[in-house]
Amino acid sequence: MATACPPLSLPSTTSLLRRSPRAAPSRRPVRCSAVGEAVAEAAVAGTAEEPLLVSAIRGKKVDRPPVWLMRQAGRYMKSYQNLCERYPLFRERSENVDLVVEISLQPWKVFKPDGVILFSDILTPLPGMNIPFDIVKGKGPVIYDPLRTAAAVNEVREFVPGEWVPYVGQALNILRQEVKNEAAVLGFVGAPFTLASYCVEGGSSKNFSKIKKMAFAEPEILHTLLQKFTTSMANYIKYQADNGAQAVQIFDSWATELSPVDFEEFSLPYLKQIVDSVKETHPDLPLILYASGSGGLLERLPLTGVDVVSLDWTVDMAEGRKRLGSNIAVQGNVDPGVLFGSKEFITKRIHDTVQKAGNEGHVLNLGHGIKVGTPEENVAHFFEVAKGIRY
Repeated sequence: MATACPPLSLPSTTSLLRRSPRAAPSRRPVRCSAVGEAVAEAAVAGTAEEPLLVSAIRGKKVDRPPVWLMRQAGRYMKSYQNLCERYPLFRERSENVDLVVEISLQPWKVFKPDGVILFSDILTPLPGMNIPFDIVKGKGPVIYDPLRTAAAVNEVREFVPGEWVPYVGQALNILRQEVKNEAAVLGFVGAPFTLASYCVEGGSSKNFSKIKKMAFAEPEILHTLLQKFTTSMANYIKYQADNGAQAVQIFDSWATELSPVDFEEFSLPYLKQIVDSVKETHPDLPLILYASGSGGLLERLPLTGVDVVSLDWTVDMAEGRKRLGSNIAVQGNVDPGVLFGSKEFITKRIHDTVQKAGNEGHVLNLGHGIKVGTPEENVAHFFEVAKGIRY
């Protein structure tokens, strides 16, 4: 049985952003309902006007933290494994409207998360930018012609989502119809530096020597590439929002390979440019930024202007709140490995995270995507405990 959570007292924080101040997280006690206890879910789920997740991000008073999990649609689910047997190629699954919708809804039908994220990949726009790629089983992304010269970068064209990925817009529209406002439909994009890293390295990398060689020896080439990705991803976010996405997460997975001074040159200004561009046309669209291993860059992340910073599990939630400032919401940050533990241990870690995050502006999530092999029954327990919490 879950026990009641003691109240959390958070330190006062100082704003890092020149925006209207968000109230500091409330110090009301957190009540965690016993696992299996019937709760009035309608009172805390999304309303006809706005999903719970969106309300929480906007700093509105909610009765519990909304919850969803990165990679919640994926290889740990038996239903997804069965589908992969029929459609073995990743791009076959991620570029077909019916399959994208089916896969995106698999966790929704089982766990009812508060966010339903589009099943896709951050590299999906690349062919539309004249960058051929594939995702090879056992190897990951492969860029067939890595971008390592000015001539190659000059061949990269601006991404026009409606022409190249109409299935994304169609899938988002269908997801909105299916989910209504019982959960928020989430879109996502890759950040410029992360996309550039894949394209220059030729795929995943351990030491990022090729992208850093370009950054430090031929920075003008990299800046040209980063600008092309910036313009294209801003347009892609707007396209997703226009087709039903109620929030969009930006993944800058590899920006944390940069030192702080290099982050300020090769990532931060381009992230800020994306946010500024999107907010001009979609001022109410919540934007979430996730960068794994971002502890050394944490104070710089709110300077992008995003609405939410998603913390990985290497940062203590209470310390992360203090370092980020009170003007920004947080997401996270349970270690994905916790889901391999006992149900009692999972419950304890959920309560600890929620206590430290406070009662406002928190979206409960993992600090990274779900690991392959995670027991489905433990994921079910995670959602059951999370949705039983009451502030």
